[in-house]
Amino acid sequence: MISVVLKLLSVVLPISLCRTKMAASETVLRLPLGSLSPSSHLSSSFLTSTPLLSFKPSSTRKRRGLRCTTISMARGNTFHSPDRVFKGKKSHSTRCKCQRNDVEENIRSTLLPSDGLKSDLDEMPLPVNGSLSSNGNVQSAAGTNSIEDEAWDLLRQSIVYYCGSPIGTIAANDPNSTSVLNYDQVFIRDFIPSGIAFLLKGEYDIVRNFILYTLQLQSWEKTMDCHSPGQGLMPASFKVKTVPLDGDDSMTEEVLDPDFGEAAIGRVAPVDSGLWWIILLRAYGKCTGDVSVQERVDVQTGIKMILKLCLADGFDMFPTLLVTDGSCMIDRRMGIHGHPLEIQALFYSALVCAREMLTPEDGSADLIRALNNRLVALSFHIREYYWLDMKKINEIYRYQTEEYSYDAVNKFNIYPDQIPSWLVDFMPNRGGYLIGNLQPAHMDFRFFSLGNLWSIVSSLATNDQSHAILDFVEAKWAELVADMPFKICYPAMEGEEWRIITGSDPKNTPWSYHNGGSWPTLLWQLTVASIKMGRPEIAEKAVELAERRIAIDKWPEYYDTKRARFIGKQARLYQTWSIAGYLVAKLLLANPSAAKFLTSEEDSDLTNAFSCMISANPRRTRGRKKTQQPFIV
Repeated sequence: MISVVLKLLSVVLPISLCRTKMAASETVLRLPLGSLSPSSHLSSSFLTSTPLLSFKPSSTRKRRGLRCTTISMARGNTFHSPDRVFKGKKSHSTRCKCQRNDVEENIRSTLLPSDGLKSDLDEMPLPVNGSLSSNGNVQSAAGTNSIEDEAWDLLRQSIVYYCGSPIGTIAANDPNSTSVLNYDQVFIRDFIPSGIAFLLKGEYDIVRNFILYTLQLQSWEKTMDCHSPGQGLMPASFKVKTVPLDGDDSMTEEVLDPDFGEAAIGRVAPVDSGLWWIILLRAYGKCTGDVSVQERVDVQTGIKMILKLCLADGFDMFPTLLVTDGSCMIDRRMGIHGHPLEIQALFYSALVCAREMLTPEDGSADLIRALNNRLVALSFHIREYYWLDMKKINEIYRYQTEEYSYDAVNKFNIYPDQIPSWLVDFMPNRGGYLIGNLQPAHMDFRFFSLGNLWSIVSSLATNDQSHAILDFVEAKWAELVADMPFKICYPAMEGEEWRIITGSDPKNTPWSYHNGGSWPTLLWQLTVASIKMGRPEIAEKAVELAERRIAIDKWPEYYDTKRARFIGKQARLYQTWSIAGYLVAKLLLANPSAAKFLTSEEDSDLTNAFSCMISANPRRTRGRKKTQQPFIV
């Protein structure tokens, strides 16, 4: 009898194929049927789990995306994890939705008890991405013991699964929202605080899976209006889709469908995605002690592709990255095109992290040399030309213009009349910050929080500048924090300036969204920067302030008005990175030593090189430029 059963099982057991271009060969994980004892009955959990997995190249379709194909047996629309069952209300599922067949039902009736009793698993809910509960119920915020417990429940409810493995968190899980847009996708930048929270909690698998799956999406073909961007671009986001398999209605396949900006609002380019990916990869290795991931050949290749894209020669005369508007967290038209501070801080941080992780080999020598040269030039440029304090404002106020010479003081031809009236009274006597942008004849004097905070974390700012930035935050607490941390930028654009620069964007009205809105997710960057500089009390004060409202307000994406008194008019509730940002802040304040996984210290080589540039004669005559050897990736 058992031999007949085993033959039948070998025909109709679930088959799952996870296809990926990156795989060099096919590997099959088979069910250990021989381990079954003759007297054992197979439960429904056996029939609805333990698929046959096959990883092989997908050459039948030009469409990019990773695929997981499944023929489902009993209850094909359910996936049971070995230790928990997942259920949700929204978002696309990673499970397969296939039909039962008569053979499968006959086997179930043969193998399962015929006393009419249902298995416990038959009563459990179906798994859907974006909502999970360890007991089969969607957790209620009112039933949690504390804000932190509620946050962890909500974060775990946002997890997305692919082929049964956790690979990220959706952007928002608002059950009352009628318009999903792209908030049900996994965004690279949005997952960073989620990933760090899981790392600090000791839950490493989801971060590892995220790193490796997004790496595979990096090399997919992507075009927009017949144009293909440079290799190495990481997607802004991706989504797990379940679609029918061509030619066979009994099979479905899970597809990881990435968006490189070709479907994004405004078609903005995700410049920061690859930079954040490198930063998270380094944090994973530091936190887990597992360097095997970053040493993999495909991961090393991915790092080099990102660096090659960022270090490519162009027309620009500056070491900073030249980008379009909306290429980072501020992903709408906000007048940040050019050389925005946020991108430069992430660029510098990614270069430092990549230098730590690149394996020494002959092919990397030129790349590492170019990387080091860029680090020195970039740090000098930002520290020297982006820094603003009362002394520098007075210097700009007395600038001479139209200087044509190699030793000009006003190198970028900044006109003193560009100093905005709000800045004169806003700048405190003690403290300073890095301006938002610098281009010929243009300085963006706005304070951008993420760029300044990450300049502290990555050591792009000097030690004195880092303390001065935190002094500035404390001095302008009422403006930058007020009733909810933290202003994404200050001040907001209003009136004719808002109309011209944003194009009358109804979402970026003054003191809303990216135009002076307050974003709770910035708590974690503030916490890392404060701990690094030995001033955790700044972060503690901000977290305590956030705890008064954030859970009651249902974890909004952002807040509006000058003092952040209103929930954002278009803010999503249960925004994942608001939840994760709070959790990271709490975890780091409870264990400040863990912040070293995220921070970088300036090494002696960079310090010495920077000192040489400062001490060099600024009025030296420009000689013939030596030919530089090109680097090859």
